Amino acid sequence: VRLVESGGGLVQPGGSLRLSCAASGFTFSDYVMSWFRQAPGKERELVAAMVPAGGSTNYASSVKGRFTISRDNAKNTVYLQMNSLKLDDTAVYYCRAARAVAYWGQGTQVTVSS
Repeated sequence: VRLVESGGGLVQPGGSLRLSCAASGFTFSDYVMSWFRQAPGKERELVAAMVPAGGSTNYASSVKGRFTISRDNAKNTVYLQMNSLKLDDTAVYYCRAARAVAYWGQGTQVTVSS
């Protein structure tokens, strides 16, 4: 099983980034896909989640209206479009696949700084 995140980087406040998570080794379309983040000195927190068939989503209140999660089951990939980024969005972002068990990616760093 592999989850490989990409798309992180350095961006100015108000900017945008699109994260991708490419999955392999399991039946992607059967799993709830989520993005979590962990800032230095803080606990890992849920950012956004999407059910296996797509459509139904859940967002942290801090990102609602700015971030959008989507998935392409044909490409075994989940995305996180992040707009209007703020300094507080700085964190390592992790992709997670969950059903009876959970799989995690290695994370990608997002730094929002002027």
